[in-house]
Amino acid sequence: MASRYLVEAAVIALLLAAQLNLQARDQSTATASPPNSAAQGSCASKSSSQSQNADNQAGESGLQRRDARYRLQISDVIQLDFPLTPEFAQTVTVQPDGFITLRNVGDVKVVGQTLPELTQTLRRAYRKVLHDPIINVDLKDFQRPYFIASGFVARPGKYDLREDTTVTEALAIAGGLSPGAKHSQILLFHKVSDNWAAVKKLDVKHMLREGNLSEDVHLQPGDMLYVPQNAISKIRPFVPLPSVGIYGPRF
Repeated sequence: MASRYLVEAAVIALLLAAQLNLQARDQSTATASPPNSAAQGSCASKSSSQSQNADNQAGESGLQRRDARYRLQISDVIQLDFPLTPEFAQTVTVQPDGFITLRNVGDVKVVGQTLPELTQTLRRAYRKVLHDPIINVDLKDFQRPYFIASGFVARPGKYDLREDTTVTEALAIAGGLSPGAKHSQILLFHKVSDNWAAVKKLDVKHMLREGNLSEDVHLQPGDMLYVPQNAISKIRPFVPLPSVGIYGPRF
């Protein structure tokens, strides 16, 4: 009888020990989990801050694109007023070499500058003859943005680029495509420098057929569109027309 009690006591002791081990293991797991969650939280906060910085940068770049300033070009006409020394007032024109000739100062290169940059350039130039000059700059005449449509369009020519315009919109402004136009290989020429231009081939036929204008390029000032002739219209003048008799066409 006593041996049975001893066996039961031993079993109860083993069960208690196993339960204590499980509780200790659970506590150790619970204490180890917070650092992982903290690390995950720091990673999440870091990724969110990075995405926020990216959004801020994208927003700033968008503002910079919208805030694009006009830059002086050849043949632009500029009026300069000197409120404190009106005898220096003058009207100058940007010469083909990019310089303007200033009274009492000489030649200064200004092509490619914005009006605020031009004002600082003029102030530096006139500090040679005036003390802390005050100059007001007014752009009287300038080269207006334009694009050129040539080739097989209804009205080839030079058009004002008054607002944000895409290739398909520019073709519509030029009267649309003429019969015989190869609208699957329209060429867009963009002048990169005085010596060369970048060329992009556009499949307007595919864009209009699929109803997807994601590849519809936005024009930049000075761009030229060239619409080539398709192969069928090239050989058509050399294909003899069928003669018509009283019994119908005769080939």
